Amino acid sequence: MKDVFKKGDQTHYRYRVLPSDVASFHGQVVHEVCATFILAREIEWTTRQFVLDMRDDDEEGIGTFISIDHRGPARVGDEIFFIAEVDSLNENELICTYRAEVNGRLIASGKTGQKVLKKEKINKLFGV
Repeated sequence: MKDVFKKGDQTHYRYRVLPSDVASFHGQVVHEVCATFILAREIEWTTRQFVLDMRDDDEEGIGTFISIDHRGPARVGDEIFFIAEVDSLNENELICTYRAEVNGRLIASGKTGQKVLKKEKINKLFGV
């Protein structure tokens, strides 16, 4: 694993909310706004950018946790701006804080955790 980041380093990502991203369960739309689980996916993608630069060819990242304080809506067509920041890096565990904004309005914040492991170890964990 490469030692290329320090506390406070940031990455940014933009995502435009699609009609398929609205909150729905089993084909029933609940709200015509971006679902929390879609936010989770895009948050993980944002913080994964650190892992992509840190990992060696025989390594991969694996998520360990995500917390989301979902504070406001993002409507279909809105562009969400994600800002992720390295909070800590302890051996192979990366903890990031993040915030998500629409037009400067905070819609979500929280933390993610990821570990960088050998692909072989991940395959054993998953029974592959």
